[in-house]
Amino acid sequence: MKEATDVLKVVGIVLLALFVLALGVPLVLTAAGVALGILGFLVGLAVTLIKLAVVVAIIYLIIVGIRAVLK
Repeated sequence: MKEATDVLKVVGIVLLALFVLALGVPLVLTAAGVALGILGFLVGLAVTLIKLAVVVAIIYLIIVGIRAVLK
């Protein structure tokens, strides 16, 4: 009888592991996808801000150049 309970414990552990894998893996992949999506958004935002800073710097240099020529 002891052997039957040990077998049932092993079967229960295997079923629990399968259940955790069936539910856990999609959740982890979804969380990773969200994290990658947020990371991609932040990188895109940083690139956009850098482009904006370059445009502002160019406009500033043009204005300073015009002001220097007019003096």
